[in-house]
Amino acid sequence: MEFSTILLIIVAVIALFLLLNSWFTVRQQSCAIVERFGRYVRTARPGLRFKIPLIEQVVQRVSLRVQQLPVDVETKTADNVFVKIMVAVQYRVLEGSEADANYKLNNHEEQIQSYVLDVVRAKVPRMNLDEVFEKKDDIGSAVKSELDVSMKIYGFEIPNALVTDVNPADNVKAAMNEINTQQRLQVAAAAKGEANKILVVKNAEAEAESKRLQGEGIAKQRQAIVAGLRESIAAFKEQVGGVNEHEVLNLVLMTQYFDTLKEIGVSSGSKVILLPHAPNGMSDISEQLRTAIMTGAEAVEKK
Repeated sequence: MEFSTILLIIVAVIALFLLLNSWFTVRQQSCAIVERFGRYVRTARPGLRFKIPLIEQVVQRVSLRVQQLPVDVETKTADNVFVKIMVAVQYRVLEGSEADANYKLNNHEEQIQSYVLDVVRAKVPRMNLDEVFEKKDDIGSAVKSELDVSMKIYGFEIPNALVTDVNPADNVKAAMNEINTQQRLQVAAAAKGEANKILVVKNAEAEAESKRLQGEGIAKQRQAIVAGLRESIAAFKEQVGGVNEHEVLNLVLMTQYFDTLKEIGVSSGSKVILLPHAPNGMSDISEQLRTAIMTGAEAVEKK
């Protein structure tokens, strides 16, 4: 093969290499930093782009998407409780400031973390532990405000900074849970005492009502007995002449007396021993019934 042919092939290969090395692509939501002999030239936007081969180089590709950097901060509150606060910082490179973001900071994540530590450790020691939980959004807002001003100089924007967790020491959490438990037990004990009080009052009211109804029933029973005896005496006097109320009442009581003895004797399973006695004691019962009849009659007349 002739030398000229070999040279032509070499030139063609070099030309193809340079041609292929002249074009590059930039993805959406990103850009490329182009340098010429180590000096910044331009920022290439998304799409197919051209650069001078062997002279210009793509040294860095910068993402324009929102990124998140988690930062753990350990600090002390105003009531001397050590807590770990987790802050999620959302940041992105400002469009048009890609060169600043690439050249002005050696490590932007370390810079952001330093600002977060400074802000949180300056704000939290002025707050009690309860306030840290209640006002964690204020902590996030303070971090965002400080970072937004400081990082804009370096071409970064801070859309948001969120306090995602507040984690005290284990013994502090156990104490807080114990306080919560005791408070709930106090509320439960008060509710239980009130329920017992209501139950006692209702039982007393029910018992009082029961006694009242029982008394009314006994009174009505006695009135019915008196009315029945009165009717029996009146009927006996009409059918059998020459007797007074006292004799009729004694006869009725005597009949009831023997009927009672009969019922006791014939009851199944009864074990009763009748001692010698005389039915003369019926006179006392008769006197008591007479008094009851008179009382019942007065009650009926009053109605």
